[in-house]
Amino acid sequence: MQTEIRLRSRKKYEVFDLTEPVIKAVRESGLAEGLCNVYVTHATAAIVIIENDDPNCCEDFLEALDKMVPEGVWRHDRIDNNGAAHIKAAMLGPGETIPVREGVLLLGRWQAIVLVDLDGPRDRRVVVTILGQ
Repeated sequence: MQTEIRLRSRKKYEVFDLTEPVIKAVRESGLAEGLCNVYVTHATAAIVIIENDDPNCCEDFLEALDKMVPEGVWRHDRIDNNGAAHIKAAMLGPGETIPVREGVLLLGRWQAIVLVDLDGPRDRRVVVTILGQ
């Protein structure tokens, strides 16, 4: 089964918690055992699993990315000024795969599935693929 989540970022950097919509997709699939893949179809966004109970964690995460990959110093910036966004997205990756057992995503208590938009505002498309039996 495959479904899509569409959203629009409003800021240059933004984190969206996708955990509930992904849980809903798994529940609606009827999958008992298998895998759930969450994949973003954009080169300047990423999917990660992070703690999202404390909003400071997401802010710290974005600040750490900025310190590791500064803005405005990349050759790609001469084309459309988003070289850092491409590098950050490549470092983080476009997707995550989470095991499903007894119809439940096997996330830890503090884990959340999030989309990290690194070049907003933009429309974003996330594909959720559920495989198994």
